[in-house]
Amino acid sequence: MPNYRRFLLPGGTYFFTVVLRDRRSDLLTRHIDALRVSVRETRARYPFLIDAWTVLPEHMHFVLTLPENDHDFSNRIKAIKTRFSRRVPPTEARTSSMVRRGERGIWQRRFWEHAIRDQEDYERHVDYVHFNAVKHGHVSRAHEWPWSTFHRWVDAGVYARE
Repeated sequence: MPNYRRFLLPGGTYFFTVVLRDRRSDLLTRHIDALRVSVRETRARYPFLIDAWTVLPEHMHFVLTLPENDHDFSNRIKAIKTRFSRRVPPTEARTSSMVRRGERGIWQRRFWEHAIRDQEDYERHVDYVHFNAVKHGHVSRAHEWPWSTFHRWVDAGVYARE
């Protein structure tokens, strides 16, 4: 069994990738309102700043900043996943072990995280988040993708509309 090590930085800024178990699914965009409510409820319980976020059909990328003296991003991710899972209909396939453990089978068990090191690293990851829908061929320009904070960054003058 691998020994996963997380870099815990109080007040840190992190990049995440969270993926559905079924990579062919469109669950996240089909149930975007359930995801939004899940994120909003999680932020109310465990505050964090959303620096950048994009939701694709089967995965999402985001950069978030934790409050000062708080390094617990794992429970925030878990809370978002749990809240979302409770809001969507139970239609996914589950293995017998998932049934035994009471798991829904929506999400991959783990997530990818990267602690942002400096301004250049931050900018690179925010760009990656905002242009990911283009990378995956969902749209030809980032402003065409509706489920992204790209639009907020355009309004702030960071990006041109394209």
